[in-house]
Amino acid sequence: MSKKRIVVICPGRGSYTRETNNYFKQFGKLAKKEIKWMDEQREGKGRLSLTKLDSQNFRARTHMIGENASTLIYACSLIDFLSIDKNKYEVVSILGNSMGWYTALALSQTISIENGFDLIDTMGSMMKDDLIGAQMIYPITKENWQKDQKALEVVLSEVHQAGAHISIELGGYVVIGGEKSALQKLSKKLPVKEKYPLIIPYHAAFHTPLLESISKSAFKMIDSSIFKKPSIPLIDGRGKIWSPYSSDPIDIMEYTLDHQVQNTFDFTSSVAVALKEYSPDKVLLLGPGNSLGGPVGQILIENKWLGLESKEDFSNYQKVDPFVLSMGIIDQRKML
Repeated sequence: MSKKRIVVICPGRGSYTRETNNYFKQFGKLAKKEIKWMDEQREGKGRLSLTKLDSQNFRARTHMIGENASTLIYACSLIDFLSIDKNKYEVVSILGNSMGWYTALALSQTISIENGFDLIDTMGSMMKDDLIGAQMIYPITKENWQKDQKALEVVLSEVHQAGAHISIELGGYVVIGGEKSALQKLSKKLPVKEKYPLIIPYHAAFHTPLLESISKSAFKMIDSSIFKKPSIPLIDGRGKIWSPYSSDPIDIMEYTLDHQVQNTFDFTSSVAVALKEYSPDKVLLLGPGNSLGGPVGQILIENKWLGLESKEDFSNYQKVDPFVLSMGIIDQRKML
């Protein structure tokens, strides 16, 4: 029997929540060695181990700060990746949303699992004393998940006038980054849609020019020798494919530590490229959680993939034979 072709997507910050507590205990059997090593690294720096963090009752001020959230999410995604049955599935490409790019680097063997942990820990801890700016999320689709062009134009105009930046293009949402004062101003200008506009707690102005100093520091702290050619095609936050044969590791490093730190991360384009270039049988969302399920569904609709044109179409398709499998949803995890 031929293997099913899958695109793997790694989640970003904000995916570890109250509902994902005890992830290691539930699913971590195949990653015990890797988790033990990560725990030792953290304890060696006087920090609480990831295993203890994961088993504690969720507290936003503990579990959502960069120095904890980043490596927790990385470990959960690694657990899920190691759980994929390689006899049934062929991973044809890997991509990530925001911080998930660092995870994708490790899972594609562009950097080692250990160097991936160190990279994420370094990047996630740089603003532990003082966050630079903030992030806000806002929807740009209609109720049926079709893109609302007029709403998008309003958002872009208001973002420009407030002196803020588009941080992430996230399917039916835009994530906006900027100074806290700019986002506060913006929150009063954008039309209220249920809980939006929503300031994302414990997030900085990721993927904006405000993080220039973080980029410069990263080049000083991260050794270029850790980057290799990927063994699995990578798709970055511009939709560029990094192939195992033609990629220059130094170019990957420069994109990782410079461009994607300071510029818009276009998750929408990266998913669209994965669909069109690799035509997968399934899209697999690594945990923790299922924060990318909606955005990926919205991207499928925008591209009319599988003939999907609305939220109802997507929901009905998922009920019969899910195209998007989320390892953060138990019933879908069992399908793997």
